[in-house]
Amino acid sequence: MRKIIVLFVVVAMIAALAGCGGGGDGQNATVSPSASGGGQTTEPSTLVYGSSDYTRINPAMDEHCEINLLLFNGLTAHDGENQIVPGLAERWDYDEETYTYTFYIREGVKWHDGEPFGAEDVKFTIEAIMDPENGSENAPNYEDVEEIEVMDELTIAFRLSAPNVAFLEYMTMAVLPEHLLAGEDMQESDFFRNPVGTGPYKLESWDVGQSIVLVRNEEYYLGTPGIERVIFKIVTDDNAQAIQLETGELDMALLDPKNAQNFAESDGFVRYDMTTADYRGILFNFQNEYWTENRDIIPAICCAIDREAIIDAVLLGQGMPAYGPLQQNIYNNENVERYDYDPERAREILEAAGCTLGSNGYYERDGEEIGFVISVMSGEQDRIDIAQAAAQQLREVGINCTVEIPAQMDWAGQMACLIGWGSPFDADDHTYKVFGTGKGANYSGYSNEKVDEYLTLARQTSDTEERAEYYALFQQELANDPPFAFICYIDANYVVNSKVQGIAADTVLGHHGVGIFWNIHEWSIAD
Repeated sequence: MRKIIVLFVVVAMIAALAGCGGGGDGQNATVSPSASGGGQTTEPSTLVYGSSDYTRINPAMDEHCEINLLLFNGLTAHDGENQIVPGLAERWDYDEETYTYTFYIREGVKWHDGEPFGAEDVKFTIEAIMDPENGSENAPNYEDVEEIEVMDELTIAFRLSAPNVAFLEYMTMAVLPEHLLAGEDMQESDFFRNPVGTGPYKLESWDVGQSIVLVRNEEYYLGTPGIERVIFKIVTDDNAQAIQLETGELDMALLDPKNAQNFAESDGFVRYDMTTADYRGILFNFQNEYWTENRDIIPAICCAIDREAIIDAVLLGQGMPAYGPLQQNIYNNENVERYDYDPERAREILEAAGCTLGSNGYYERDGEEIGFVISVMSGEQDRIDIAQAAAQQLREVGINCTVEIPAQMDWAGQMACLIGWGSPFDADDHTYKVFGTGKGANYSGYSNEKVDEYLTLARQTSDTEERAEYYALFQQELANDPPFAFICYIDANYVVNSKVQGIAADTVLGHHGVGIFWNIHEWSIAD
């Protein structure tokens, strides 16, 4: 019997309103309020945010850009508890027999240039992501889309080749305007330096390397935002951001733990120590022949890392030890091998693999020294410090590990890198495309048939118990054959002028601390 599940906007809006206060039990974040005074905003209705630099704003091809949430919307959205609620679609149906999702778009939504938003824009965006010529790392999210049918201007249907329980999650993808991008290069178009969306803010100006100025969208479908302008001021150095918060040049910044701690008792600021699903680890590049010969020593590397010491020294306690990619997810398997810090066990694994300790204090095998280089992207001091600390610990057990900070990452040629990943959403997000063979975000070249099988089975069932079983098996296999040496989950330390109101402190954030702006249309700046 054909079953139709209909989600009405009334129910979802109630859920959205329930999430506006952040939800949860208050345990996800520590808020350190302080007295009024201190830094001042540049204008009563202007928020100045200390931002990393941008070369483009392209949500279809890139992830983790905080500014996307201000400029664009998807058919679905997340509330403060990271649950799916209506976005540009006010409701949807799902036909279980044909694996078809039908979305009903809100009337009256307009692009920032005044053109009407419609179903053709949605079709254009998802097809652009699916097109292998465009090279989107998001393509695996839609690989089971078999047909997209525009039924009318405000109705669109997606027929899948198999069930994908995460599909509503992936329809949070920012929709792009067909009338401005049709025929354009989806990687190089000038549009991505002059973006037009449907979001709460629209681009006013972009001074490259200096600032991106956004002005509120008076016709935003959820209501006119309370803050008139948001300026993404480009300040790439954490120390400089901290100084500019003190001087009042910035109202808000995501700081490293060492700088953030200085604001714990500062007048005029609130420090939001927010929980994230953002983990750090050493990615082993299996495209490099070194790991073809030395893959069996990876468990020794995992055992040689003192995670608690790194969290205490580098993150000042702002985080937790990592042993897998789903520790903030309901499907986390707590019983997998964690490779707890055990330098003696690390040495035993090395020696069991035929390694012998050389006169210089480093292990050797077949005449070759055991050691490798961790590459770290510049600009994130916590990653550099984590890598340096891990490398020192590895040297102490006899693995000659060093750290380099290249001008540009060589994903295919490097030996290893200090990776960051993690998602607070459906378990399929940041697992299927990160660990699946040949998927768009699998930068390590990792391949494991069992991992592929379990991830596929998990995305194809909506039965909670079955999903839990498949994700448990996935995590077990990942521990048996590690793609990363997981190190730690990090907190996001936002420091904000106390006049800024409306931040949902309990929301679990994603990679790079992304997600704090999910309800910015409700924020305000007190007089």
